[in-house]
Amino acid sequence: MKTQQEIKDIAVQAITKEYLAIEKLKNYINDDFAKVVELIYNSKGRVVVTGIGKSANIATKIVSTFNSTGTPSIFMHAADAIHGDLGIIQPEDIIICISKSGNTPEIKVLIPLIKNLGYKLVAITGDSQSALAKQSDYFLNVHVDKEACPNNLAPTSSTTAQLVMGDALAVCLLECRGFSAQDFAKYHPGGALGKRLYLKVSDLYPNNEKPQVSPNTPLSEAIIEMTSKRLGCAVVIENNMIKGIITDGDLRRMISKNLKSQDLNAEDIMSKSPKTIEENKFAVEALNVMKENHITQLIVTNEKKEYKGIVHLHDLIREGII
Repeated sequence: MKTQQEIKDIAVQAITKEYLAIEKLKNYINDDFAKVVELIYNSKGRVVVTGIGKSANIATKIVSTFNSTGTPSIFMHAADAIHGDLGIIQPEDIIICISKSGNTPEIKVLIPLIKNLGYKLVAITGDSQSALAKQSDYFLNVHVDKEACPNNLAPTSSTTAQLVMGDALAVCLLECRGFSAQDFAKYHPGGALGKRLYLKVSDLYPNNEKPQVSPNTPLSEAIIEMTSKRLGCAVVIENNMIKGIITDGDLRRMISKNLKSQDLNAEDIMSKSPKTIEENKFAVEALNVMKENHITQLIVTNEKKEYKGIVHLHDLIREGII
């Protein structure tokens, strides 16, 4: 068994080898790469990504990235393709074939089948002299000098290079399409990521009470309003306009000044010019305002700056925004 330091050294060496391999990919971004991006962008079909072994695993991830960023894509296993799954391919589809060597038996059988059917074939391989590279319409080079594996056998640096090349294609395509955060949200509606991209303040505040008092409300009554509505605050309203807010912090400051609550009204201790957010803003924007100002609630308004309710930090936690 290796010592802990030896283990850490081995890990650093592996990462360094892969980093150096990836850095060289910049030299392989050529005209063929740009033409592939243009081809996919202008296509009315899908991108069918195929491979075998570890390359097949990389292919499935590239498919996932394409689909989530606006490029319709599907995975086809190279071994299954030559046993009936070629039927997956539809007219106007583009085929990307991933292979470290470009010479595996299944790939060599698959290439002429794809070409005979008239589909455009894009090769992602590390061997420019391979059958795949030579017979493809476009060749994207992912050559690595050495695997991170100490025996230079297990696909490590090579599969990382394949993945990075796929990511480069996906990023170029989403940039060409002007793919926005809102577009991204359409394909990621579930989980915290999706909620950060589509959940709005208007989805949250209606579930809360709406604490409010007038400027001349006795402080004792304002405290009751704060307590009964369970949001730790009360908004001070006059003529439908927001004049201020009373929070737990304002009460603590009052106590520290030895002020007598029975002599005070809401306007005497309220914080003026409180932080607000419009109801049509995204919930993540409310979180950012809270973080910047070290507060736990925001007054929600409409476009006319009228008081609509309160959004609380707990609402954002409950929805998984944080």
